Amino acid sequence: MIPQAKQWLSEARRIAVLTGAGISAESGVPTFRGPDGLWRTHKPEELATPGAFARDPKLVWEWYDWRRSLIAKVEPNPGHIALAALEDRSPEFTLVTQNVDGLHERAGSRRIRRLHGSIWRVRCTECGAETTDDRVPLPEIPPRCGCGALVRPGVVWFGESLPEKEWQAAERAATHCDLLIVAGTSAQVYPAAALIPMAAQSGARVIEINMEDTPLSGVAGLSLRGRAGEILPRLIS
Repeated sequence: MIPQAKQWLSEARRIAVLTGAGISAESGVPTFRGPDGLWRTHKPEELATPGAFARDPKLVWEWYDWRRSLIAKVEPNPGHIALAALEDRSPEFTLVTQNVDGLHERAGSRRIRRLHGSIWRVRCTECGAETTDDRVPLPEIPPRCGCGALVRPGVVWFGESLPEKEWQAAERAATHCDLLIVAGTSAQVYPAAALIPMAAQSGARVIEINMEDTPLSGVAGLSLRGRAGEILPRLIS
């Protein structure tokens, strides 16, 4: 199937890519789900919410500060690097990611749409100012804006809508591409997963790269089983 995928890639003029937690897990970024997903006695679903932040911003920021410290220690893997290289040689290319870790940026990707925000961005809860803060660990928890108000992580929490501009750009990429590559996503988190059938219904070829079948594997024209960090470099070689 690799030769067929390489042919599709060579024939595509407009390429879109959707990545999920699987590609980051290959770099050592914890997925924070499943039996090993507990932090202290809390589940991510209990901490990554507006309500949790309103109740205990210090606790929520302690968790994010811990997450940031873990992410800062890992490096982009060959899958991230291959996507950056593919972008460099593709005139029309959009990378849509559900990941907040910044590994795509560190690998050199630039045309990125971040559906769930970035763990390295912070936003003021009062004045709305948004900045990058990559200090690890943070010198003050919870951190504050220059105006004195609390800042929150620049990520999309459970119960919040995706950023409209990013989602519209992702939809546009999915409906206008010739080829959609789906790498390392379980295809269970919506609305991001909806981009896969959206692309197929618009006439795009779909290549899925994942360790196992997903609910939308049937939509893909090609399903490549394995690690994104091993398969993606082979596709662009």
